[in-house]
Amino acid sequence: MLGATGLVGQRLVSLIEAHPWFELTALAASPASSGRAYGEAVRWCLTESLPARVAALEVEAVSPELGARVVFSALDAEVAGPIERGLAAAGAWVFSNAASHRMHPAVPLLLGEVNADHLALVERQDFGPGAIVSNPNCTTAGLVLALAPLAEVAGLRRVQLVTLQARSGAGQAGGGGLRLSDNLLPHIAGEEEKIECETARILGDCDGERVRPHALALSATCNRVAVPDGHTLCVSVELERPASAAELIEAWDGFSGEPQALGLPTAPRHPTRYDAADDAPQPALHAELDGGMRTTVGRLRPCAVLDWKFTALTHNTLRGAAGGALLGAELAVARGLVPVD
Repeated sequence: MLGATGLVGQRLVSLIEAHPWFELTALAASPASSGRAYGEAVRWCLTESLPARVAALEVEAVSPELGARVVFSALDAEVAGPIERGLAAAGAWVFSNAASHRMHPAVPLLLGEVNADHLALVERQDFGPGAIVSNPNCTTAGLVLALAPLAEVAGLRRVQLVTLQARSGAGQAGGGGLRLSDNLLPHIAGEEEKIECETARILGDCDGERVRPHALALSATCNRVAVPDGHTLCVSVELERPASAAELIEAWDGFSGEPQALGLPTAPRHPTRYDAADDAPQPALHAELDGGMRTTVGRLRPCAVLDWKFTALTHNTLRGAAGGALLGAELAVARGLVPVD
């Protein structure tokens, strides 16, 4: 586990320690933390207790010599690139939350229920005997889960998106601290561009050699708000073919993918679900449903500019980060791509 002391790293530590397939064998973080017991080095922010076994593990320096078969990376993008490539060269399968390789033509930008077939791209990688698989931006993950069922039943032409993103998405600094008290920050550096290009890539077609991005036009406006966890997405869509509200709701409620078919441990029973309440979804009520791996959709109604508009909610550090990376690793193992004993 790389970047083990950050918020996403902590989520991964908690999830992996309770996982039926994976055993947490090494924790790595910055030089300021290495050489110390994890319980001393980390400022634990989760409501669940830090497992005693993990607290006693010594934090190691980030290095390709960690000796792990599967590596989860929650490193900052500024340093992740060469470290992840070095680990892949040493034979590790790296499942990364960093942005460093998301748009690399041979790296799957994986959202298990939507584009499991993109895992074929690892055959084109030249990093070494290992491989790199990237997780999308946390907001992208929730948006694509809301859009993919609509793309299946009616196609997508244009999408207008406004986000209200939780402060946990900014890490332990909390999105500017006091600036979020009775306030909203109408800018998240690089976020809008990431959402726009990543969404088209995930929804695109893969022939095993390359991805042809989806042709939808997407415009995103992103805001940071004083919510602990859970990104809220206000979405308007133009479809390629007419579809009724009932058809769209049925598409969300019936949506599933390969993780559900395989019964993977982290796969939610319902990756998307429509809630008909007038005031749904809400971060406090819906972010942690299905273990934080569900995108809840609500408030579907006609749009005066495009065809339909709705609100979607996803847990940014679970579905959008730690849980999504773990689900990707489970999928790669289940497909027989990762060598196991």
